[in-house]
Amino acid sequence: MNGSFRIGRIFGVPLRMHWSVPLLVILIGYGLGHETLPGWLPGRSAAVYTFMSLAGSVLLMASLLLHEAAHAATARRNSVPVEDVTLWAMGGMTRMGRPGTAPVALAVAASGPVTSLLIGGVALAAGAGLHTASGWAVPAALLVWLGWTNLLLGVFNLLPAVPLDGGRVVHAALWWRSGERDRAELAADRGGQVIGMLLMAVGWLSLLRGATGGLWLAFIGLFITITAGAERQRAVLTTALRGVRVAEAMSSPVTTAPDWLTVDRFVDEVAVRARHSAIPLLDLDGRPTGIVQMRRIATVPAGSRATVRVRDVATPLSQLTLAAPDELLNDVLEKVHTQAGMRILVVDGGRLVGIVTPHDLMRLLQQHTLTDAAQRGIGQLPG
Repeated sequence: MNGSFRIGRIFGVPLRMHWSVPLLVILIGYGLGHETLPGWLPGRSAAVYTFMSLAGSVLLMASLLLHEAAHAATARRNSVPVEDVTLWAMGGMTRMGRPGTAPVALAVAASGPVTSLLIGGVALAAGAGLHTASGWAVPAALLVWLGWTNLLLGVFNLLPAVPLDGGRVVHAALWWRSGERDRAELAADRGGQVIGMLLMAVGWLSLLRGATGGLWLAFIGLFITITAGAERQRAVLTTALRGVRVAEAMSSPVTTAPDWLTVDRFVDEVAVRARHSAIPLLDLDGRPTGIVQMRRIATVPAGSRATVRVRDVATPLSQLTLAAPDELLNDVLEKVHTQAGMRILVVDGGRLVGIVTPHDLMRLLQQHTLTDAAQRGIGQLPG
């Protein structure tokens, strides 16, 4: 996710934090220290409220981390590759490959909400027990708040709306029942769009009635609607590309440039004639070394263009997606890197033989749509 940075590892998976997390901690801490705890336990000092609000924020973020860690651990236990876990203002996100079977997809999706519900139950029980055994009202209240918050988080995540975990559960259940993964995914994504729009409507109505929390609900609904729509487009593309080999999709021949050129020579000899916004680079042996994007070239100061090599501002091969001509395109798209956009270098025997760009994918999608429309038209002709 853009705007995030790596802070460590969890269960062997890179852990990242988005810049919005500190903002979320401040908002949670403010609400807990200025509204919730003073309302539950009036008369305490400002120092007590401040300390407990900070502790509550940290404990809630730890709960969110455990929620995402459950997804990652379940996925890895079932041989699903996990790229990273990112904490951000909406909670968390675990990037992983697609589960190979419906039971695995169901287990991965359900593990997060189940973890939140378990944390919620344990925290509530601990808070009640602490208050009964010792009478420590403030720590007990904090644990009760943490418990209810996790229960709410678990229940909310079970809403049948992609990208929430409940939407993934619906997809896995439909897939398990029908045996048709792509159709189940389309149905789940459509459900996510509907629920997202309903949440937006409820949020705006609440806001018009004076409830400021309605704005946050509307924002969540907008996020769900947009994300579900994007995933539906991806599902449509996956269906259209089923059985398509990389060689059938790639553009060839490819405009390339030597990676040892200085930026000014690259501009004069290549960029002015190029029809694409990204150019693959080759070394002295004719092997690909990366891709340079025109927007990166434009950031090089004019005074440095005579000395800076084009490879110095390129995306290196290690951060690009490579594919063989005979690979299935859908399999390659599952592992695509986004550093250079949705571009795939097609390599055969160490030599660049083609490239797959977003334009190539859209061309295949349009062909699939036209073919489907033609087949439906033929099927409707009178016999």
